[in-house]
Amino acid sequence: MATAAERRYMGRVAMLGCAVCRRLGHDVDGMQAAVHHRIRGRGGWGRSSNYQTIPVCGHHHQHSGEGIHDMGDDEYFEYFGFREMDLLIDTQRTLLEHVPTQERVFND
Repeated sequence: MATAAERRYMGRVAMLGCAVCRRLGHDVDGMQAAVHHRIRGRGGWGRSSNYQTIPVCGHHHQHSGEGIHDMGDDEYFEYFGFREMDLLIDTQRTLLEHVPTQERVFND
């Protein structure tokens, strides 16, 4: 069960618009996105932390052939030129003041 702080954070994530579309240079202003939980490198089964989430549109989430769930990490990188972790780092850096230090996936 997500805490109130985690729910607020995921709401902020969704309001960012699709991270993939943004990286591809598309306008994401006003775009509401789905909150995708990190799937690669999480260390086993289950859902990753609510702070390890990425905003993605339906097309870039799943069932389109270009979704984060549709490809393996290497295939995804070859197709787009970035990885899920790159999107997660972008998201956490954008919302840095809301990400607990122990949940950050990068060291700066």
